[in-house]
Amino acid sequence: MIEIKNLNFKYNETDEKLILKDLNLNIESGDFVAILGHNGSGKSTLAKLLNGLLQPTSGDVIVDGLNTKNEETIWQLRSNTGMVFQNPDNQIVATIVEEDVAFGPENLGIETKEIRKRVDQALKSVGMSEYARRAPHMLSGGQKQRIAIAGILAISPKYIILDEPTAMLDPVGRKEVMSTIEYLNKEEKKTIILITHYMDEAARANRLVVMEKGQILIDEKPREVFSHVDKIKEIGLDVPQVTELAWELNKEGFDINSKILNTDELVGELWPLLKQKM
Repeated sequence: MIEIKNLNFKYNETDEKLILKDLNLNIESGDFVAILGHNGSGKSTLAKLLNGLLQPTSGDVIVDGLNTKNEETIWQLRSNTGMVFQNPDNQIVATIVEEDVAFGPENLGIETKEIRKRVDQALKSVGMSEYARRAPHMLSGGQKQRIAIAGILAISPKYIILDEPTAMLDPVGRKEVMSTIEYLNKEEKKTIILITHYMDEAARANRLVVMEKGQILIDEKPREVFSHVDKIKEIGLDVPQVTELAWELNKEGFDINSKILNTDELVGELWPLLKQKM
């Protein structure tokens, strides 16, 4: 598991303001955790602290017993905590897809036969096997991001941290990447930590952490978090559109469950009411 204990962080010792303040959080193996918060809440800083790209000002980040402060084990820790960023172009380093996916395990000194096996499996996991010999720059944004994820999978991490991986994608690309993320969590049992500002993406997680001013404001299941529409809006965030519609209808006197997260659930609530009118 990932254990965050009394974590404080600021970028410079001379800064008075802490970016993260006395933060405590545990993430269990196999979790799918989405982290929400508006700009400046500290969520992207937290992502970088999880695999040692940044070091705590005080407190600890421990991954499967390895502390990010320990320089002797930092590479072992990083090989177990893969990170995917917003812009896939920043993570693509080769001119052929399969060579790009092989870059990580090659740098870990893994033997050629094992690299071949990992590359093939990683591309299969993200649904990109047929693009193995293509040039990455010829792919769509969603396909590039799936290649970036494959590159992380090739180092065989237990935890995958994604920092707003769909922020630069169109709706089709977003759908491709989110389907890949859900597959990795459900079928390959990868632990997913997803930083996002899309409410519909956050609703697909098993657990939702809402951050505000460097602290954890809410840590519950998405259905419970988004049912507090007023509270979420007070801190400058939104809820999924279908959840807000159900909430508004409920306020207008319609007897429907306001704790819904997707279109199918909304249709299930509205259909009996429509049948009564027919």
